[in-house]
Formats: sequence, structure tokens, C-alpha cells
Amino acid sequence: MVEPGTARRAIVVDQHPLWLDAVEEVMVKIDLEVVAKTTSLRQVLGLVRSLQPDLVVAELHSGTEDTSATAWLAEFKEIAPNTKLIVLSLCSDAAAIEEALGYGASAYVIKTAHPDDLASAIRQAFDHSIYLRGSVRYHTEPPSRDVVGENVGLTRRELEILRLVAEGLSNAQLARLLWVTEQTVKFHLSNVYRKLGVANRTEASRWAQLNGLLPPEALSASVA
Repeated sequence: MVEPGTARRAIVVDQHPLWLDAVEEVMVKIDLEVVAKTTSLRQVLGLVRSLQPDLVVAELHSGTEDTSATAWLAEFKEIAPNTKLIVLSLCSDAAAIEEALGYGASAYVIKTAHPDDLASAIRQAFDHSIYLRGSVRYHTEPPSRDVVGENVGLTRRELEILRLVAEGLSNAQLARLLWVTEQTVKFHLSNVYRKLGVANRTEASRWAQLNGLLPPEALSASVA
């Protein structure tokens, strides 16, 4: 049993009370202290200001009426830039996922996921404990928008995905590593292909190599 005050502190918001209890059960198992639960996105912003939690797990894009998802995400980022956010949703629309990640969410978890998947996403948000071959560099030093990437309009997330694809990771591996769905990975890749003017991951990988986006140790493992 973790003593009060020693665990990381979390707030849960979901319009369905049963989900509040279910998410709390997951958190307790991984030694998080749930300091508040609410069904209101608007109310949770006040709780974040007063309680200053380490983590917020919030349901978005599921018909919550007290504020729009976009407005809430923007306000949350402004008032709690150092608080981890994990979005929990029934919505798997690529635009909704991209929006949440663009506002700084650490992970976007679909509600049909197994409880262990949510637990893993929470651990990864804090500990970055899962690595795949060749990817450690980009998790210990988050990728920035390199000049070469900016020149073709790649976002930070698109650059990250391009680098990992060039190192040989599959869509499924990327989805697990970045805590997104494979649909989201495909969405980003289609944008990468369009911006680079290439047709597939092999051509994109070659572009990454020629433009110096891979560390030397990764070149031999990347797609030729």
C-alpha cells in the first residue's frame, strides 16, 4: 500500500461515473493516488489549478456538453503545462487524435483498449520505459523540427515517425511505441509522403537517409 502523499497524484474526468471508478482502479494498481474525480471537463480545470496533480486522464470527443474539446485542451495546456495528460475516448477519428496530441497529450487511449494498455500508457508518460531498436536517441532527446524538416513543412510528430520508419519500424510497432492507433500512424505517413513528394515508406526512408535525419548507427538497419 502506498502511503498518502508519496504516490503521483492524478485527476480523472469522464462523463460516465462508472468509468471514473474503472479508471481509478487501474491507477491504484500502478500506485497513483486519485485526488479527485469529476464528470465535468470545466470543473476539472479548477481542480487542476488548486490540486496541481501530476496526471489528468480525461474523456474527450464523446458528447460532453460543458465545453468544447478544443477549448478545453487549449486552456489545460495554458494552466498546466507540466501536468501529464492522457486522453481517453470512444472516438478514433484521426483529426481528433491529432488535435489532442498537438495540444500536448502524452497519449490517446481508445476506450475499447484493455485496462493494461491504459496502465502502460500512464507508465510510459512518466517513465519512457519502452524502447525499440534504434529509437532511444529520440526518446531521451525528443526530436525537434530540424531545419531540413521545416523546409518541407514536416511537423515534429511527422519527423519522429519518418525517422522511426526509416529505422525499419512497422506501423504496428510505431502505434505501440507512440501510444496511438495504426490509423493515426497511417494518417501521419500520408502527410509525410505528400510533403516529401514520395509514394511509399521505402522512398521516404531513402529521403530521410539522404537528408541526414538518421544517426550513423541506424543507417545499416534502415530500409534501403
